Amino acid sequence: MQVGPPTAPVPPPRPARRDTGPWPVVAAAVTGVWAVLVAVPGQLAGWVVDQLVLVAGLDRAVAVWPVVALVTVLLVGAPALALALIPRSPAIRATGRAWLAGTLVLGALTLLRALPPVHHEAYLAALAATAVVLALALDRIARRRSSPPAPAGTPGGPSYGTAGPGGVPGGSSDGAAGAGGAPGGSSSGRSRGGRFGPVTLLAVAAGLASLLPWVWVGALGGALETLLAGLAAAALGALAGVLLGPAFWSAFAVGTPPRPARLVLVGGLAAGVTLALLGAGAGQSGAHLPALLLLPPLGFVLGALEAAARHAGRPAGRGPVRWLVGLALVGPLAFTDPEEVTVLLATTRDVPFWVAVATGAAFAVAVLLAVGYGVLLARPRARAPRRGVAGLTAAALLAAVVVVYAVPGQPGLHGERLLVVLHEQADLTGIPAGAPGRAGRDARAAEVYRRLVATAERTQGDLRRELGRLRLHPTPYYLVNAIETDGGPGVRAWLAGRPEVARVLVSQRLRPLPAAAPPARGTVPAPTGPTWNVSLIGADRVWSELGVTGAGVVVGSSDSGVDGRHPALAAGFRGGDDSWYDPWEHRRTPADRGGHGTHTVGSAVGRNGIGVAPGASWVGCVNLDRNLGSPARYLDCLQFMLAPFPPGGDPLTDGRPQRAPDVLTNSWGCPPVEGCDPGALRPATAALAAAGILVVAAAGNTGPYCGSIADSPAPYPDVLTVGAVDRARRLTGFSSRGPAAGGAAKPDVVAPGAGVPSAFPGGGYATLDGTSMATPQVAGVVALMWSANPALVGDLDRTRRILADTATPAGSPADAPCGGARNLVGAGLVDAYAAVRAARALG
Repeated sequence: MQVGPPTAPVPPPRPARRDTGPWPVVAAAVTGVWAVLVAVPGQLAGWVVDQLVLVAGLDRAVAVWPVVALVTVLLVGAPALALALIPRSPAIRATGRAWLAGTLVLGALTLLRALPPVHHEAYLAALAATAVVLALALDRIARRRSSPPAPAGTPGGPSYGTAGPGGVPGGSSDGAAGAGGAPGGSSSGRSRGGRFGPVTLLAVAAGLASLLPWVWVGALGGALETLLAGLAAAALGALAGVLLGPAFWSAFAVGTPPRPARLVLVGGLAAGVTLALLGAGAGQSGAHLPALLLLPPLGFVLGALEAAARHAGRPAGRGPVRWLVGLALVGPLAFTDPEEVTVLLATTRDVPFWVAVATGAAFAVAVLLAVGYGVLLARPRARAPRRGVAGLTAAALLAAVVVVYAVPGQPGLHGERLLVVLHEQADLTGIPAGAPGRAGRDARAAEVYRRLVATAERTQGDLRRELGRLRLHPTPYYLVNAIETDGGPGVRAWLAGRPEVARVLVSQRLRPLPAAAPPARGTVPAPTGPTWNVSLIGADRVWSELGVTGAGVVVGSSDSGVDGRHPALAAGFRGGDDSWYDPWEHRRTPADRGGHGTHTVGSAVGRNGIGVAPGASWVGCVNLDRNLGSPARYLDCLQFMLAPFPPGGDPLTDGRPQRAPDVLTNSWGCPPVEGCDPGALRPATAALAAAGILVVAAAGNTGPYCGSIADSPAPYPDVLTVGAVDRARRLTGFSSRGPAAGGAAKPDVVAPGAGVPSAFPGGGYATLDGTSMATPQVAGVVALMWSANPALVGDLDRTRRILADTATPAGSPADAPCGGARNLVGAGLVDAYAAVRAARALG
């Protein structure tokens, strides 16, 4: 006896309707090309804008990536939506749905780049969470779309999968719909390609093969950063599994049995565009570029794997997609720091070069996999893959990844550290002036050193013990009362909450390279007399007419290093066991890979006509080993300049303030991308000034914007800040402008900085531009002044006043923007001859 209405029979799947004519196919092809032409240039443009803003020293343009996201969604989403709704061909509609979903995913993921790159862990956590939410949302939408309504009077509707074209089931054992609209595979682990089935194992093997180049040339970050990168890659793999689930592939499985060529070529092409959209959003600015290139060829690999699974009688499910895409994305997400994919490092074989190498190799691997899998797995008469063979292949590639990572790779964790700045800084008021000249300077330096160390020892003890107990490897500093330590966001939050801590900065640490960049070499012939810049400021007249060359004065350089064997510099090295320090590579003798430091020291004290004070001596420290620094490395060198110490010595106990150099040349700045905030190094320069050590610093090369003298230490009032002019005494376009923070007038003076010849590693010479080149010339002028009148040594106020009073006019824009000429050229072009005469006249 029936109770209620009879249960409705399960209707047979209806054959798919097809469009007539080529126009739907043409529309799909045009839409795919259009999607790539919009997405790829848009992502490249966003990164280029980020780099231009970084190089220009401007505030980060947060709105760039939201604009890129909006434009991409509008321009690509509209035609993709039309493909998803209008054509009657299941393949074209499935393609349109996948591209529409991929475009929306790209838009959502691109918005995450509003997070600052310095907070990489936060970005990776947000990326993983967003990918999971998007995967769940798209899966839920697809499930609702594919589930038929339950007939009245029955507890539920029939449980069956939607048939694909040609009568092939679209995932009868998979249940959930993919982006293409048919069931997507909630039980994909039980299908032929399911959890650790042969097809899934082959996908794992392909993913590991794509990962090999990254474990060879890349390096991991910190522990939390690596964990979050792995989670983000897994989440993006799961999202790809939803976008390219069984329903998507069923739309291309035409015929009984399905035609493998259609799955691989047509389905693979549609999948490749989808993966391009996903890859464009997979990573912070810079790190997303590799994914944008290496993911699309994997669409053809997935097509071949799907064909192999259908040879065995069932769809592959989502497992192969998840494993292949997830493993492929581990490379760029975990083995690359997006802050290092920058034009600041692109001048040598640094991180950008090796990222390009890994990307090209991974792309080649993906293409080879597409061809190889297509030939082996997608032939009409191909056999279904065997589980044993697939498992051995995956195991062999896993072993290869481990061996490559451990032997030619860069094993270990290389994450950022933290610089913990304490509230209490040393009280340096009331330092007695002492006797004039070097004796008084040495006494002041010793007292400053004593107070700084005493404050650090008294206030850091508890925190250092706690950090040591947690095995976070604390390193104490005294010039700024601070501690550098290991730790991620959790440690940073804990430290920021402690009462003795003022703030916690990220201290950047560059990841190691598979091979060091070849050292820079000079190619310009040696000058035959004083260089044009030396003559322009009258330094050669000081030598010839006044007989002053800088003898008895020591100039300290913190830079990329110094080629101590260069013929123009070797005789000027002070020597001893406390005149050179390399906190990066711990080299015991002066060396320079990049050339920047050799060039600047040459302009200060070099012989053969290149240096302003060729009779002065020099000491050096490496704070820019690869053109990027960190607050801690800058402090390492500034501490060494206040109180040099022997190799292996403890800066807090073994410092020798009586051996401090007299004047420091600093052609560098610490921007936010390196971890500095505006006040990060303020106590350091104040302490050096209290000790009677003159700090000369480059204004920066971020002109012509007003207020562009912003990176520490150039804006500080106790620093002598130097801008750049050309041969015609005109302010260069790149020279940074004032006013500094608070309206202070900067720069203080200008010097030649365009086309300046000087020493370069290997015994040669080079011509460079920048305020970096102008700065050491001013340090050289101070060395001449103090050599001419030793009573001025350590008298910073009178020295600065003489430099300003004797400076000559320098050309600046007629309308004098930025608040007037003082914020463009300062007091004017430094005049060595007039300054030395004025210094000597003081008696």
